[in-house]
Amino acid sequence: VFGHISYRSDWELVKVDFRPSFPRQCTDDDYESWELTNLQGDRCIMGQQRSFRKRKISSWCIKGRSFTSALTSKVCECVNSDFLCDYGFERSAPLTSESSKCFADFWFNPEAPPEDCVLGQAYTSSTGYRKVVSNVCEGGVDLQQNLAQHMCPLIAPKRLQISIREESLAVKPGEDITFIVRQEQGDILNTKYQVDLGDGFKAIYVNLTMTGEPIRHRYENPGIYRVSVKAENVAGHDEAVVFIQVNPPLQALNLEVVPVVGRNQEVNLTAIILPKNPNLTVFYWWIGNNLQPLLTLESFLVTKFAETGDVRVTVQASCGSSMLQDSKVVHVFDHFHVLPLKFTKHLDMYNPDIPEWREDIGRVVTRLLAKETNIPEETLMTVVKPGLPTTADLHVLLPANQPKRKRSVTSDKRIAAIKQALNAHNISFFLRGGYWVLVTLADSGSDSQRIGGGSGYWAIVVLFVICLVAVGAFILYKKLPGRNVYAQMHNEKEQEMTSPVNHSEDTQNIIQG
Repeated sequence: VFGHISYRSDWELVKVDFRPSFPRQCTDDDYESWELTNLQGDRCIMGQQRSFRKRKISSWCIKGRSFTSALTSKVCECVNSDFLCDYGFERSAPLTSESSKCFADFWFNPEAPPEDCVLGQAYTSSTGYRKVVSNVCEGGVDLQQNLAQHMCPLIAPKRLQISIREESLAVKPGEDITFIVRQEQGDILNTKYQVDLGDGFKAIYVNLTMTGEPIRHRYENPGIYRVSVKAENVAGHDEAVVFIQVNPPLQALNLEVVPVVGRNQEVNLTAIILPKNPNLTVFYWWIGNNLQPLLTLESFLVTKFAETGDVRVTVQASCGSSMLQDSKVVHVFDHFHVLPLKFTKHLDMYNPDIPEWREDIGRVVTRLLAKETNIPEETLMTVVKPGLPTTADLHVLLPANQPKRKRSVTSDKRIAAIKQALNAHNISFFLRGGYWVLVTLADSGSDSQRIGGGSGYWAIVVLFVICLVAVGAFILYKKLPGRNVYAQMHNEKEQEMTSPVNHSEDTQNIIQG
């Protein structure tokens, strides 16, 4: 006996010796027989009658280690209670005169051949009864007798299935894929299987599902392929279809959105992916802190922001087994000015139309305007638009609630100061090939656009000349310290968009504006 003497004591062990109460070993006279019966008093249980021996209550003796309780066992004759209704059968209602009989259910056909029945072989139809599992009765009643024999007919193929061993319906070009064809019902020895993999490969197989031989294939070109298998014999046919997506992995994702928008103003969120996979990419959009994304098959989403402040927009692009993500912060204001900017046409020759290049151009314009007009740089934001010709929008934000710089102009005079700086050609760059690019106003009679306030446009053309001195046949545009460097072939405009290169002797002669 294990226990504690008190709550604070350690475990105590008390050993009790009962040997003085049982002074002798048990003999045959100390035992009596005991018949095993069920609740109804029947002695035949599971087809056998068993008796055991147990010690008499009045005998105080020790059984010993060699004691066995089993005494005798005898097999009984079978009775009705040793049988159950077979699969597809059930007993009739208890109130009927034939309540002990098993009848076929309405959905079950006892004469139907089994699923694995092969043409030329025989099968037996059930009488509606089967012996209880592990019942060992013999003789007596046999409810399974008089089983009818039938010959297996030719069965049409049914429940044909196509599966992928790799368990993925999306693969990369050139990646191996293994198809496995299964047929759960119907004849398989006399059935032909017509396989069409969707890319021009077609074949006819015999005993395809019996041998379990897989079909290995490889798709070289991206796209959606319809894979079909048709099983057919004289009795009928069945078909299984699966669609395979062959997608190259996503390499780049960029979210393009106007960084400054007005409250309750429609804004277009655009996701640019490389390589482009139309109709094969799913986009997940998260707006702010919302945990429930918006799903689209298009690469853009039009939305509105009801509250002012900074809102983070995140997009995920999923194509096959690859997924990329990009995120941008959108500044939402009640009031701000927008000045449309137009660059000289010579700038289009060096526009690779990539997000990094547009961000750099916008950053340079903002910095030069802030320096020339003494307007705080954090209240200006230049957004270069995609495509050609190269255009941009200058967002003039309201000053924050903080001490202004000593030489800052008032909010009402900032637009005039910017226009004066541009008309005076104070912002100028020297372009490759000896071009001085001058600027003129697109529409001198209009006003700037005020989001949330006034109306109209103040069309301003920015004089933007870039001086790029390079060695040999390359024209390089180097980003600010810590950014990438772009290269362009001398005579090929389409090669302006290049990947970042390391600092080398080709970049030592770069002069930044």
